[in-house]
Order: sequence, then structure tokens, then C-alpha cells
Amino acid sequence: MSKNKETVTRYMEGFNATDHSKILSCLTDDVVWELPGVYLKTGKEAFDQEIENDDFIGPPEITVSRLTEENDIVIAEGAVKTKRKDGEGLNLVFCDVFEMENGLIKKLTSYLMTIPA
Repeated sequence: MSKNKETVTRYMEGFNATDHSKILSCLTDDVVWELPGVYLKTGKEAFDQEIENDDFIGPPEITVSRLTEENDIVIAEGAVKTKRKDGEGLNLVFCDVFEMENGLIKKLTSYLMTIPA
């Protein structure tokens, strides 16, 4: 596995464990995280504030079904299961586009879609 794919895998493991330090260690200091039409966050501090969401209980369960890499771009496809505070489950599929720099995540663009439980 390439260094870039290893970083993305470690990043996903960090989210599954809600391990802020592990996640942040995968990022450049000036990282950009974009959910098109939802938000654009710049820098590790802003990124850190988005790792946990007060509307949800516990860490998400992220499953990566495919990692594809070309040059310094890694694309991760998969699914997320999580539970809202009201007890309702939320199932999503995602396609994350990671722009890498020296083995770290420089920019992440996340495309999410809710699917029926």
C-alpha cells in the first residue's frame, strides 16, 4: 500500500475511534475540508471542530469499499452508519477525494448521500 493510501486508512481508523490526534496527524497545517454546498473549513483547528457533531451519539462506523490513487489524489468510497441523539439511525454513502502533499492530506472534498436504513 502506498504512503498516501496508508495515511487515508489511518485517517479513517481515527474517525472510527473518534481519535482526534490520529486524525489531525494525517493533515497538513493548512488543510481544507469541503462538503460542497454545506461548508468549507480551513486549517487543523477548524477541521478538529468538525470531527464530532453534537447531533450524533458515539463514533460513526465507516467502511471503505474502495481506495483508488493516481498521482497525489486518493479517492475513498464507502458507507457510514451513525446514530442521532434522538435514537434514529443514519446511513450514508460517501466519496471522499483526498489531495495529498508529502504523504499528508492537503484537501478533502466529501460527497455524501443519505440512503434508506
